Amino acid sequence: MWFTGSSKSSLPDPAKALPGRTEAVEVPERHFVNGAKLTPPYPDGSQVATFGMGCFWGAEKLFWETPGVLVTAVGYAGGYTPNPSYREVCSGKTGHAEVVRVVFDSKIVTYEQLLATFWENHDPTQGMRQGNDAGTQYRSAIYTSDDTQRQIAEASRDAYEPRLASAGYGSITTGIAPLDTFFFAEDYHQQYLAKNPRGYCPNHSTGVKLPDDFVVTPLQYVD
Repeated sequence: MWFTGSSKSSLPDPAKALPGRTEAVEVPERHFVNGAKLTPPYPDGSQVATFGMGCFWGAEKLFWETPGVLVTAVGYAGGYTPNPSYREVCSGKTGHAEVVRVVFDSKIVTYEQLLATFWENHDPTQGMRQGNDAGTQYRSAIYTSDDTQRQIAEASRDAYEPRLASAGYGSITTGIAPLDTFFFAEDYHQQYLAKNPRGYCPNHSTGVKLPDDFVVTPLQYVD
C-alpha cells in the first residue's frame, strides 16, 4: 500500500488531531464481489465485527471469502477525526486504524471463528506496524460491538498469547476497545483486491494457530 514509510509510531493528541469533515465519503451501494448491500441496515439477525490487522485490502479479502460472512467493507476506526480521507489517516494525525467491517450470520460462522482468522493472519506483536507497513494506521486492533464480543476477544487474546510466546514472539500489542464510529473508506478501497487482482497487500501471519478448543459458544464467557 501507499505511505509505507510513515514514521508515525504513537497516537496523536486528540486536541491536535485533524478536524475532518461532516460529510461521509460516498461508497457503492453493493459489494463488488457478492452484490450484498454495503451499508446498513443489514439483514435481521446478523452481527457486526470490526478488525484492524494492517493493510485492509488483504484483510477484507480473507473475510469476504469466509462462509457465513454476508458483507465486508473497509474503513477507519479508533481515532478522533470524523470522516477522514485515506491520506489523512496515513499522516498519523487522525488516530484511526485501517479496519475491516465484517457482517456475519452467527448460525454459520461464530465470532470465535472470525477471531481465529484475525489472529492467525497477521502478527499481533508488532505495535504500530505490520512488517514494512509502519504507522499507527497499521496497528492491530479489535473493536467490539457489545460486552459479549469484548469478553470473547479478551479470552481469545489470553489463549493465543502463550502460543505466540512458545513460538518465540513477544507480547500481544492488539488493542481491544468498544467501537465508537466506523467511517467507510473511499470507493476505490472497497474490495480492492477483487477490482485489482494484481494488487499487493502483504500477509504477515506468524504461522501460530489459536487453540482448537477455543471455538465455544459465547455464553461460556459471560460472567
